[in-house]
Amino acid sequence: MMRRRTTLLTGCTALVLALGATACGGGGPVSAGGDKALSGQTVSVAGVWSGTEQKNFQKVLDAFTAKTGAKTQFTSTGDNVSTVVGSKIEGGNAPDVVMVPQVGVLQQFAKKGWLQPLSATAQKSVTADFAPVWKNYGSVDGTLYGLYFKAAHKSTVWYSPDALDQAGVKPPATFDDLLKAGRAVSDSGLAAFSVAGQDGWTLTDWFENVYLSQAGPEKYDALAAHRLKWTDPSVVQALQTLGALFKDKQLVAGGPKEALNTDFPGSVEKVFGPKPEAGMVYEGDFVAGVAKDQFGRAIGEDADFFPFPKVGAGQAPVVSGGDAAVVLKDGKNHRAGMALLEYLATPEAAAVWAGAGGFLSPNKKLDLASYGDDVTRATAKSLVEAGDSVRFDMSDQAPAAFGGTKGAGEWKILQDFLRDPSDPKATAGRLEAAAAKAYQG
Repeated sequence: MMRRRTTLLTGCTALVLALGATACGGGGPVSAGGDKALSGQTVSVAGVWSGTEQKNFQKVLDAFTAKTGAKTQFTSTGDNVSTVVGSKIEGGNAPDVVMVPQVGVLQQFAKKGWLQPLSATAQKSVTADFAPVWKNYGSVDGTLYGLYFKAAHKSTVWYSPDALDQAGVKPPATFDDLLKAGRAVSDSGLAAFSVAGQDGWTLTDWFENVYLSQAGPEKYDALAAHRLKWTDPSVVQALQTLGALFKDKQLVAGGPKEALNTDFPGSVEKVFGPKPEAGMVYEGDFVAGVAKDQFGRAIGEDADFFPFPKVGAGQAPVVSGGDAAVVLKDGKNHRAGMALLEYLATPEAAAVWAGAGGFLSPNKKLDLASYGDDVTRATAKSLVEAGDSVRFDMSDQAPAAFGGTKGAGEWKILQDFLRDPSDPKATAGRLEAAAAKAYQG
């Protein structure tokens, strides 16, 4: 499992930013019809997915092959998609299509002149079948480059119903109650939270949920654009709030040391695996895919979630994410690549992965019956009916050097904070220094 996938929303929450639609770039239509017009051609695709996600995306690619005759070749980049794709372009071996998991990377690629604007056919689908936010985040300077095929909701706390029942607690609605519930779970014999500290991106998601709720959407937007410095008191306050959880050995399974040696799949295993060590794990809706596929949990029965609770007087946060398909100009077969994007824009393509599980589509035309369980179905319904209260993952909006690079920037600094959360102000200073350097670059 790799970085930041899919979406889980509840009926009372919404997924879409309060940003208007933008004008779109040009590009002529490319046939992705069923006449096998692309027979003999091969589309190379790069993306972060591995494991179950890669296998399920391959089903989508296979359906494209059956429809068009074009073969596909997928390469997993790992988390450092920007570095890997950049080196492939420099080496004259650019893929045709990249599944980009971060807005900041999409913007970086576009500003380097690497991207082909979406074809008129793809633009038409995005305009008609997707909420304006997805068009906005796929656009740079008024030109539409990215098609959001897969969406993510990162404000879900997953739990073992048995663990909460044994502790005598119900899903909490406030952050303070979350900590109280965690201590009750700990008192009953399990650690409260499994934290995936080995993957720095999970820690950015923790921070973003706390910050969005505690500081509010306006400051969240300002910090995401680096109009607000990371030394702002609101950042220090959010770190203090998060530090209250990180420093409590009763709450974090194995303490910081074990958390820093636990990757995302491992964190899910500690709650839903054969030998549970914790009652809860925070991460996005894609937790459900791991719990179901790897550990045989029935979603909604022995694996469930509650919305990330509100912090203080703030609103409950909803942080989103997503993977955008883009076509590289330097790819050897970018017209066939555009045909793939046109296919990915259809409900037909989304239905393939929806049926396999671990997926939510922002495509409003996808039949909800395509999803395999009621929890995901309700989540998908909420996604397409989304309003304007949600914010896109902050670190995904940042330059990759700050918000999307393993062992550097925000990922590394928050790992250090998990290890020792005693000085939030100093951590905020380190974050600002790293952000200032990355945003100037």
